[in-house]
Amino acid sequence: MGKVMITDTILRDAHQSQAATRMRTEDMLPACEILDNAGYYSLECWGGATFDSCLRFLNEDPWVRLRKLKEAMPKTKLQMLFRGQNILGYKHYADDVVDEFVRLSIKNGINVIRIFDALNDPRNLKQAIDATNKYHGICEVAMSYTISPVHSEEYFVEKALEYERMGAQNICIKDMANLLLPYAAYSLVKKLKQALKPDTLVHMHTHNTTGTGDMVNLKAIEAGVDIVDTALSPLANGTSQPATESLIATLQGTEYDTGIDLGELTKATEHFRKVADKMKAEGILDPKVLNVNVKTLQYQVPGGMLSNLIKQLKDAGKSDKLDEVLAEVPRVRADFGYPPLVTPTSQIVGTQAVMNVITGERYKMNPKESQGLMRGEYGQLPAPVNEEVRRKVIGDQKVITCRPADLLEPELEKYRKECAKWYTQEEDVLSYALFPQVAPKFFEYRQAEQLKLDTSVLDKKNNAMPV
Repeated sequence: MGKVMITDTILRDAHQSQAATRMRTEDMLPACEILDNAGYYSLECWGGATFDSCLRFLNEDPWVRLRKLKEAMPKTKLQMLFRGQNILGYKHYADDVVDEFVRLSIKNGINVIRIFDALNDPRNLKQAIDATNKYHGICEVAMSYTISPVHSEEYFVEKALEYERMGAQNICIKDMANLLLPYAAYSLVKKLKQALKPDTLVHMHTHNTTGTGDMVNLKAIEAGVDIVDTALSPLANGTSQPATESLIATLQGTEYDTGIDLGELTKATEHFRKVADKMKAEGILDPKVLNVNVKTLQYQVPGGMLSNLIKQLKDAGKSDKLDEVLAEVPRVRADFGYPPLVTPTSQIVGTQAVMNVITGERYKMNPKESQGLMRGEYGQLPAPVNEEVRRKVIGDQKVITCRPADLLEPELEKYRKECAKWYTQEEDVLSYALFPQVAPKFFEYRQAEQLKLDTSVLDKKNNAMPV
């Protein structure tokens, strides 16, 4: 036993969970010095939806954000979330793109790369793990936690051992829907600590959607977990992580004491309280995300997925069908081989459940994503699927049994050529590769801003010349 380390998510998952990832870089920088001096294990500040959000909504370059954060926090490890072969996009990319993304993430300031796959398919993690180790990043592999007839403690211990053999330095329990209950967390962490090598760190990531997050963290700590994820209180709890300050205070003076000075840290809290208030005033942060939602435990539907289902039904004029859809979600999930409900499988299962209820006939309509999941495009499903349903969804199409990325040709050069006219830095190729519709609009905005800047500099020069 010994002191517990903390990863603070205030700069990434906290505002992704509560405010649709809309925090701007300018709102982060004033608190960076305090965060850098706090003594955290790491600060999660990049990856996940931040990349898409920067380009699509904030007119920011995600790579510039990363460089600014690294400059402002040179002492603390910066961490990102990386979706295996999907990187940060919504499809599988070829190995050369994965490799280049990892290389440039580390070059621009990332230290810890947390890699996960929605299906926990090791084949979808391999390239990202190899690249992280090749470029000397800290490789943390996350297991998407869920509950089903196949997702036993043994299943997760086996996965952790496999990921460790593949090159993971840290193993993370990624409890994205806050389904892991406190005593189950204690038992799972104990077994992982016994099974893994002594120098492999175990990292606990949960949310507070069902109101059990603080207890989950505490029981994980008592079981010997090395690192836990928390968020500074202005953007903590509800669909976000449990609060950092509460945990530091709880552990003070015990064998698990984090060694973090609460007095200093509260200066950062005060800053982010103002940022949260601003986001509430702008209508970005809805206080509803702070409510405890026990339906998550009942239906295993994460907070983001629930709001998505409500919106889909509202758009179809069928809001009264929510309970039917929530009851249909576990049935679809069983038919589809029990995928964990995390991006993108949560959206696929949810949309299919909505269609089954709205059309009044199960699997009468099947979106192309449902077909892709059943065809093996996303990887190996955890359990056998319902073959009758598979026939309904994909007919006689052949099922992919190899690693899906083995079917992809190298594509980095193609992206390089396609985005040549906007190119100003090597990172632009990756922004374009991941978001080919969104990135060009940002590049054009950037060009226009640069032109404005050049013109004003020229005007100033001309005005300063002696007459």
